[in-house]
Amino acid sequence: MQIRALIYFDELVRTNSMRQAAENLNVAPTAISRQIENLEYHFGTPLVERSARGVKLTAAGELLAVRAGRTLRELDHVHQLIEDLKGLQRGRVSVYANGATVANLLAPALAEFSLRYPKLRFEVTITSARNAIEAVNSAEADIAVTLFAPPLSGTKVRLRSEIVYDVIAATSHPLAAQRDVSLTELAAHSLALPDHSFGARQAFDALFEREGLVLDPVFETSSLEMQKELVLRGAAITMLPALTVQREIQTGQLVALPVADGKGIRTPIDLCVALDRQLSFAAGKLLDFIERFMREQVAGKGRRD
Repeated sequence: MQIRALIYFDELVRTNSMRQAAENLNVAPTAISRQIENLEYHFGTPLVERSARGVKLTAAGELLAVRAGRTLRELDHVHQLIEDLKGLQRGRVSVYANGATVANLLAPALAEFSLRYPKLRFEVTITSARNAIEAVNSAEADIAVTLFAPPLSGTKVRLRSEIVYDVIAATSHPLAAQRDVSLTELAAHSLALPDHSFGARQAFDALFEREGLVLDPVFETSSLEMQKELVLRGAAITMLPALTVQREIQTGQLVALPVADGKGIRTPIDLCVALDRQLSFAAGKLLDFIERFMREQVAGKGRRD
């Protein structure tokens, strides 16, 4: 069985169309059909059923489809490791980040690293914590950086740092001159917060409920940029890690105020890799760099004693 046959089959599964798969691979549709027939001969069973509406996988085809993608990714990974043995400092790294908050924390590290290693290429996917961990487990991602991550087997936490959520307000806001903000004061002002699908929002709800307060934000949005814009315009205040708005704080547009009496939300930010998968040169270098960045930036500036 040739690797090409698996590549063609994987593309057919992804597109559900002989014609589209052929266009994507820049080959004739007959070449796709021939490679599928080779696979069916190899396994001794039909893998697809063809019809006017496209192709439908048989039970055997479904079984192969689940494993073909991971097999091809692992082969790409082995190819990268072989290139590393030749001393080539190039490659591609896949990073999954849990939401816009982590993306904002991760972006400065990726930018600085890319300037040091301009030949490397990066694929950054923003998704949920669970999807990020599952991507590492399935070899779709080399590295995951998550907040509020669920416990899942198969991954190794390379580094865990604690991050704190501060009250973020425009410098013109009435609360901006205070040293800290109580939860009662927070609840009395217009808030812009993520919706209930976010781990941070669930933590906020639980915190306010414990204090006997009602959390009724004026704005609910899944967009971090929207939250920041509403705060910059003075329409609301929000709760975010200060590092996510560091630029606006440095330019005097926003302030970060701790929640009074140490009642702010604290959560681990995890740097994760697969438990039993060797990283390529590029991914290993980036992992080391992000770890140092997290120790210096997140652990140093994000945590309050």
